[in-house]
Order: sequence, then structure tokens, then C-alpha cells
Amino acid sequence: MRLLERNNTGEFGLTGDIPDDQVPQYAILSHTWDDGEVLFRDIMDGTCTSKAGYAKIRFCGDQAARDGLKFFWVDTCCIDKSDSAELQHALNSMFQWYRNADKCYVYLKDVSTCQQDADGNPGWELTFRKSRWFTRGWTLQELIAPAIVEFFSKECERIGDKKSLEQQIYDVTEIPLGALQGSTLSDFSIEERMSWVGKRNTTRKEDKAYSLFGIFDVTMPLLYGEGEERAFERLRKKISKHDRDLSSLHST
Repeated sequence: MRLLERNNTGEFGLTGDIPDDQVPQYAILSHTWDDGEVLFRDIMDGTCTSKAGYAKIRFCGDQAARDGLKFFWVDTCCIDKSDSAELQHALNSMFQWYRNADKCYVYLKDVSTCQQDADGNPGWELTFRKSRWFTRGWTLQELIAPAIVEFFSKECERIGDKKSLEQQIYDVTEIPLGALQGSTLSDFSIEERMSWVGKRNTTRKEDKAYSLFGIFDVTMPLLYGEGEERAFERLRKKISKHDRDLSSLHST
């Protein structure tokens, strides 16, 4: 796992690959991708500050520092996506990386704390419910996996966390409160868990299935180009085999 490390002057750079048993405490960012994201190569060649996505990375590092965390992880730039082996390992590990984070910060570009309703009360709740973040496939595991998920507006102001906003989150996602609160995911049926991604979308069709790896505790090779239907077919076969193996182990 590769992390961003913030120094005492507020600057940051990438660490080397850290062995699983040596990963320090870290924060992690959840967001939706837009044009101008900071990629791995932008960090390496020093051009990251000129890109629009740099503001999100700066926010994550600064918020982590306020929470006493020196290290943080952002998917756009902590993975070298030109390395297919690294990308495959990352996507199969993503759920655990979010689960192991001390804090997950959700940056909502389309939610503003400057808005007010007709009565002058904070008007961010309506746009929160309609946020694009709830429509993306990969953000499903980013919502469920971490114990602490905090939501921030585009002004980088905290609007609540997974606990204080659980009713609004349930209303939007229909994910059971137990799953949001950390219940064992195997307590929920396969079809129920599959339904959680039903209304979500991914840029690459196969990712809709791949984004469920952690939800079902399975790993699979990535075969981009196979299409969504084939990806889900392979996922269901993997889940079935995984469940049979667990049953056999428990029986033994």
C-alpha cells in the first residue's frame, strides 16, 4: 500500500510501497472523479498543484492533520494505474483499505453549506440526498467499509457523519441500518447485497461487479472488456464457491 505523507510545512509526497503489517494509521478520501484529477504521475513529476483535483488532496491532508494523522490515501494518485498488477491488487484490496482507515472523509463537490431554505435554515440536506456520490458504484464500499465516515461540503465544512446522517443515508440508499452500523455483511442475503449497487453506475461497466468484491469478501482477476453481464456471472460463481468453502471449513 502506498500512502501520501504530510510534513510539518503542509507539503506532502508519496511513500514507497508499505508492507501490510507496517501500515501506519491513516485517513482515506472518498469522492467522485471529475476532470483534472491528480494522478500518480502528476505527484511523481511535481505537476500536481496545477490541476483542479489538487484542492481535494490538500483538503484530505489538512483534515487528517487536524485529526492527528500524518498519512492519508487518495485513489486518484496513490495507485499507479499504468501497472496492471498493481491496479489489480489495489481493486481487490480496496475494501480492506477503507475498512482499516482511521477516518474516511467524503468530499461532496455538489453539496454547499452556504445554501439556505425558504425559512433561512441550512439548505444542504436536499442537495446531500441528491448528491452524485450516492449514484457511483465504488462509493458503496466506501460508505460501508469504514467505521468512521465524515461528510464535508464543497467548502470543506463538516456536515455530519455516518451515524448522525444514517436516516438520510438510508432514505437515499435503502441499505439497512445494520449494514451501515457495522453488522457482519454475511448476515445479509446475496440478493440483498447485490441490490445495493443496483441503481449505481460506473464508468467502466465491469466495475459495477468489481466494486462488490469486498462486500462479498472475494477476490477475482480483472478482465476489462468482458462486459457487465459476464463480470456479474463470474462474481456469482466466485461467491458460490466461497460460500461452499466456508461451509466445508465450518463443518470440519
